[in-house]
Parts: sequence; structure tokens; C-alpha cells
Amino acid sequence: MVPDTVRVAVGILGNAASMLLYTTPILTFRWVIRKGNVEEFSCVPYILALLNCLLYTWYGLPVVSSGWENLPVATINGLGILLEVAFIAIYLRFAPAEKKRFALQLVLPALALFGLTAALSSFAARTHRSRKAFVGSVGLVASVSMYTSPMVAAVSIYRSPNPLPPADFPLYFTASAGTKISGWSPTTPVDRYCMQKRVIATKSVEFMPFSLSLFSFLSSALWMAYGLLGRDLFIASPNFIGVPVGVLQLLLYCIYRRDHGAAAGAEAQAHGPAAAADQEKGMKAAAPVAVQPQEVAARVSEYK
Repeated sequence: MVPDTVRVAVGILGNAASMLLYTTPILTFRWVIRKGNVEEFSCVPYILALLNCLLYTWYGLPVVSSGWENLPVATINGLGILLEVAFIAIYLRFAPAEKKRFALQLVLPALALFGLTAALSSFAARTHRSRKAFVGSVGLVASVSMYTSPMVAAVSIYRSPNPLPPADFPLYFTASAGTKISGWSPTTPVDRYCMQKRVIATKSVEFMPFSLSLFSFLSSALWMAYGLLGRDLFIASPNFIGVPVGVLQLLLYCIYRRDHGAAAGAEAQAHGPAAAADQEKGMKAAAPVAVQPQEVAARVSEYK
């Protein structure tokens, strides 16, 4: 009974961390609504996230799992479905005709794949074990496709007229993998890449919110623990990469926060007590902010 209680508690904590990640695109879509244009934002992450949420919601329901053993998985992914549908609907509302067609060409096969998976698991598989194996395998393949998409994007950027520097490939993939893996948060790889690249270029964490990196790590760690406690590799294995990626993001934050703080302190000492007071006041007033959508759009255009 104790392991079950611990597992449920870990699942509840994982729900809380993932909920914070799922809501991260809200500010982006507020900007899209206000602007009336999706600019260069891609619909692909949101559609892939929708497919994963559909598959893992189905995985957590009693039709596939035994009873409500995976209720936390079903609840958080059910919330994810609602949010992803809302994000995709907003995207379709403000996207030009060509991008709408492209989005629909991805949405319809994704929904068809989920429908086929649900039908086969319901009528072809006889036991909960076989249903979990089938649905979990499809979900795992869908997750892997999300994890490898940053490499495809990186190659396309490398072959573009303004190629990505080879030294930046690990940084780009780390940012992309963190985006894809950690709770399937649907922010674009370029957004995360720009954010981390700017942190290194400016040696300042002003443009990388600590909360986003922290909750990405916590979400992956909690869901990995949840899967391992239940001996469910279909839940645990997608997060085996998410945890080290989250650690790298937190290390990046700690390194450049420390460097930025040391530089600020040296500058304050060089300019006397008045400058130190101004610096302290500014640090208290400053808050981490994400890379603005305009900057992401500009960066994407730069790589076309």
C-alpha cells in the first residue's frame, strides 16, 4: 500500500508541474491574437503535443490500464488535449491559407492515427496487458518522433543560406529536446534555442526564466519516478532524456547567473556605493522574461 500511496503522490506532483508547462504558450497566443497573425510560428509542436496527449489520455483510462492505476496520466493529458485544441484553433484562425492547409494536413492524420489506435486496442487486444503494450508502443514511437525532430530541424538550418554554426548544434538540440520531452510543452525549438543562445552571448540569465527550466526538469523527473514506481517503462522511458536535458538547462542558468552576479558586483564596486545601490535596486526590480515572439520570428527568418 505504501508504494501505491507514494506513486499517487508523485503523480499528483507531476500533474502540477506539467500543468505549469502546458500553460506556457498562453502568452504566445495572446500575442498572436493581439497581432492578428501567426508570423513564423509553427503549428507542428502543438499538433504533436495533441497526438501525445490523446494517446496517453487513452493509455491512462480503464479501457487500457487496469482500473484507475494511471489516473494522474489521464487527467493531465486530458487537460493537455483541451489546451492543445484551443492553441491549434487560434493558430488556424489567424494563419494564412497556405499554413492552414499545412496544419490540417497534419491534424487529420494525427486524429486518424489516434482513432485507429483506440479502435484496435479496444477490439483486437483482449487483455489490459496487451492493450497497454500496444497503446504504449504507439505513444513511445510518437514521442521518439518528437525527440528526433530537432535533429531534422537542425540539419535543415545547417543547410540553409545562413547555416547554424556546428558548435551550436548541442545547444540547439538541448533546447529542442527540452521543449519536446519535458511534459510535451509546445514551445518551438527555435524559441528555446534563441533563449539559451542569448543567455550565452550576453552571459546573462535575464532572458531565460528560471521557472520554465525548473518545471521542465521537475516534470520529467516526477513522471520518470512515477513510471519506475509502477514498473511502467512506457511512462518512464520518454523522460530518461528529459531529466539530463533539464539538468543541463538548470546548470546553464546557474553558471551564467553566477557570472552575471559576479560581473555586476565588480562593476558596482568600481563605481562606488551609489552605483552599488542602483545595481541592487535594479536587480530587485528585474524579473526574468522569455524571448519575445518578434525575436523568435526574426531568428527563424534569418535561417530561411
